[in-house]
Amino acid sequence: MSRSQTEAVISSEGTQREPEWVSWPDEKILALPMCRLGLTLDGAFLSEQIKQLYSELESRQLTFRPHFWLSNEWFTPDGVPGIAIPFYLAHPRLAKLELGQMFEVEGGTPEWCMRILRHEAGHAIENAYRLRRLRSRQQVFGCSSEPYPKYYSPKPYSRSFVRHLDVWYAQSHPDEDFAETFAVWLTPDSTWADRYKGWPVLRKLQYVDGLMQGLAGAPPKVVTKEEIDPLPDLKKTLGEHYERKRKHYGIEHRSFYDPDLKRLFSDAPAHADNISAATFLNRFRKEVRRKVSAWTGEYQYTIDQVLEDMIQRCRQLHLHLPLAEEQAKLDFTILLTVHTMNFLRSGRHKVAV
Repeated sequence: MSRSQTEAVISSEGTQREPEWVSWPDEKILALPMCRLGLTLDGAFLSEQIKQLYSELESRQLTFRPHFWLSNEWFTPDGVPGIAIPFYLAHPRLAKLELGQMFEVEGGTPEWCMRILRHEAGHAIENAYRLRRLRSRQQVFGCSSEPYPKYYSPKPYSRSFVRHLDVWYAQSHPDEDFAETFAVWLTPDSTWADRYKGWPVLRKLQYVDGLMQGLAGAPPKVVTKEEIDPLPDLKKTLGEHYERKRKHYGIEHRSFYDPDLKRLFSDAPAHADNISAATFLNRFRKEVRRKVSAWTGEYQYTIDQVLEDMIQRCRQLHLHLPLAEEQAKLDFTILLTVHTMNFLRSGRHKVAV
């Protein structure tokens, strides 16, 4: 979410009584334990998104309504028919903090938030009706018992999966495949029958359509309101939270960047007076980071770690620009995209991978 989008959310929240930490600088907020934030789901932004999801479920004659709670991230626990929402969406000051710490706010716009909510609702409705036990579900999507991979290699042109969230997330695990298919089916005016006509994935969408029609009016089998890792139970500080989050989405130094960097830049004496590759990359760091994030769906923070490694290697290898800057920008953007795609990750019933 951009700063202007963050401000748009901020303006919609103005009627609530403001917590004391709203006026604090980032350094002071980061020292605050998460359990002391005192947040609720009552803000205008989240209230509207939850209301929209309930309306979409009602329009499909589904009686199921997931419950919600605030936690440290997006997730739907196994067996729980409810959805955890990250704390930073409950207040614009925290959305700004998230933006500053991670370069983006996952789910921070209405459209993005609804995409994630529909996806998580797919997990929640499977839990509510124990759908993963159905033999037909296992035949169409695979078994939930299949372990989540640490990494997965997406096939961008595969027509066996829907395209909903970024990084071809449906391809990471059978449960994510179901949740993504459900999300496409639930989206108003998605015209999925026409959009996926002739694709093998149409069979999955038709299966979900028939399955949901069979659940119309049926009460859920699991009605627990259990909350896993609710915000009031999280004792770590916001600083500790972000340190762990950045580590999770970061990239360790990779010396195998060297051959590609040496092909694009040069350590030849003839180019020694040209701009250094490190300086050049720093100049358009934000621009290339945003572009690659938009293309791959990967966290900007992860991409920035790849960038930082590459810049450091350029500096250590004394590389300089041997060609026009515009061409070098294009070539490097492609290079960074390729290396970023090598690090796409899967998760545990989470959109943030």
